[in-house]
Amino acid sequence: MGSPVPGLRRRQIDKADVGAVASLLARGFPARDRHFWVEALAQLTQHEPPPGLPQYGYLLESGGLIVGAILLIYSALPGDGDAIRCNLSSWYVDPAFRAYAPMLVAQALRRKDITYLNVSPAPHTLPIIEAQGFTRYCDGIFVAMPMLNGPFGGSKVEVFDADRLPQARFDESDAQMLRAHAAYGCISLWCVAEGRASPLIFRARLARRFIPCAQLIYCRDIAHLVHSAGPVGRALARRGLPIVIIDANAPIQGLWGFYKRGRLPKYFKGPRRPRLGDLAYTESALTGGSVTAIRGSTRPVRPCRPRGALPLTPANGPRR
Repeated sequence: MGSPVPGLRRRQIDKADVGAVASLLARGFPARDRHFWVEALAQLTQHEPPPGLPQYGYLLESGGLIVGAILLIYSALPGDGDAIRCNLSSWYVDPAFRAYAPMLVAQALRRKDITYLNVSPAPHTLPIIEAQGFTRYCDGIFVAMPMLNGPFGGSKVEVFDADRLPQARFDESDAQMLRAHAAYGCISLWCVAEGRASPLIFRARLARRFIPCAQLIYCRDIAHLVHSAGPVGRALARRGLPIVIIDANAPIQGLWGFYKRGRLPKYFKGPRRPRLGDLAYTESALTGGSVTAIRGSTRPVRPCRPRGALPLTPANGPRR
């Protein structure tokens, strides 16, 4: 590939590059040490992308040295046929080569049939992301205490670990997704109600670096999570995770908690707008870390109280 700098080239990251890429990203993201990046790349090694797509992403190389990298996580959309999405995870180029960073982005975004996600943008990068054509699809988070919810509708709900198959109808693709995310270190659960088993996936996190919570990674839809909130919340509380962080564009009716607009926004670019409640096979699922952007209110918070029926506040896109 042509380049104004002799010896500068762009190529896919190979397994042999993992150590050097981990060192590069540790320089670029000083809050994460090299061990974190080695573990993150090990998770990408476990993950199987759709055929013909990179395992790790792309790098810039100059004189045999890796001077830039962008991590990409490709996956088939759960339950959506052949649709593919790509999570742009982490991107860094050494200062001396910063002018050639667009080479990486151009390669990463070249497929028009793929939906691209950025689920952890740094605040100072938001103008850049929007200039690249990304649209915000999630404008905040709902901080919930689902264990406080009582049973709804009189129906029995059973929640248990995904290492046991349910004695109810379930999709094998859901079982595969639960097994894969359990291997990534997520909490994979079956939720059985009315003779049907549905998958739930959470990731244990630390808010403000010390408050244990669970981030919702996947549910079939938010309404189902609300309906099962009590049993699900108590199952998580038994693991020491009484707080659940849910992507949201408005308060979620039927859950105890509060909405924080502007926290942990998420962006997409491509043909399919992501739905809330689906971060499967993204960096949120594959890597550990802390949710550090959550801040409590300084005034009393009025919870969204459960009210028998379970309507969700309409979320027809982020409010600006």
